[in-house]
Parts: sequence; structure tokens; C-alpha cells
Amino acid sequence: MPVRTERDPFDRLTPGTQALVLTDSLRSPLATLPPAAFENLLVISTTRPAHKVEQFVQDRGGDPNRVGVVPVSGSPVDYDGPLWTTSVVYPNDLTGIHDRFERALGHVKPGTGWVVFDNVNVLSMYAERSAVGQLVDSATARTRERTARGVFALVRDAVTDSTYERFGGTMDVELDYREH
Repeated sequence: MPVRTERDPFDRLTPGTQALVLTDSLRSPLATLPPAAFENLLVISTTRPAHKVEQFVQDRGGDPNRVGVVPVSGSPVDYDGPLWTTSVVYPNDLTGIHDRFERALGHVKPGTGWVVFDNVNVLSMYAERSAVGQLVDSATARTRERTARGVFALVRDAVTDSTYERFGGTMDVELDYREH
């Protein structure tokens, strides 16, 4: 299990650190990122379409031209805006998600970039927990190798203890941003 911290701010994460971020079901981990994260950010978005991510970035004072999105959705995605995006991938296509993540990771700058997986829970609804765990393990390892900060959001109250422990196993730190 990762080292547990109480409300440890994201801006203390050093390059290469991978964080399991516990959130409430309707809260985006993007809401808690420091402003510097929006300078070079890749979002694997399972909960928000690209235009909503763009709006979120703008609301936080970030430049959407510096943010990329891998849209994970069961619906077609029609987006023509400043975010750099990959083609849409279905949530049950873990290989497709991994492939798009790998290509997009090339845009993340070593030492300064951030990777946010906005909700690991969603994939667990479409694929086997072990396969989702392998995807998360691979994404954390590749993000760590890139010396980028990784944020993997999990709605803790929606998963079993064993699922929580499985996803936390490869993380360096746990940040709890749930409302108590």
C-alpha cells in the first residue's frame, strides 16, 4: 500500500511520483491540481468529454493548448477545439486505451508534465478488475519512467477493500480528497 497522507497538496508531488487520489463520485481530480499542472497535462478522461475538460482547464486559468485528452467513452466524440486529443476509445477496450495513452505520453514533458487518470472506477464497470489493474500498473510505470507526476483517481466509497488495495499497490502516495 502507498504511504498514507492526509490532504497532502498535489504541489508537493515530485517528478515521477504516482498518486492514488481518493475522490467523491462527482468530484474531478482536476479540481485539486496546482496551476503548474495545466502547463503540460495529459488527461485520460473516462467521465468528461473533451469540451468539458477544456472548460474545466479554462476555469482553472490554464491554457487548453497545453492539455491533451484521451477520451474514453461509449459514445462518439465530436470535438474541434484547442486541446490535443486522440480518437475516442471504448471503456472496454483496454488495449486501445493503453495504445492511445502510450502515443499521447510522448507529449508529456519529462520532469514537468502531469498525467491524470480521472476515474479508474469507470473501467472496472466494463472490464475485469485484473485487466484494469494491469492497465493501471502499466500506466503508472510508464508515467514514472517519463518522470511525470501521475494522478490516478478512485472513488473509494464505490469499490471493495480488495479493489482499493489492488489499485493502490503500485502508487507512491495516497491523497484523500473526499469530503468527510
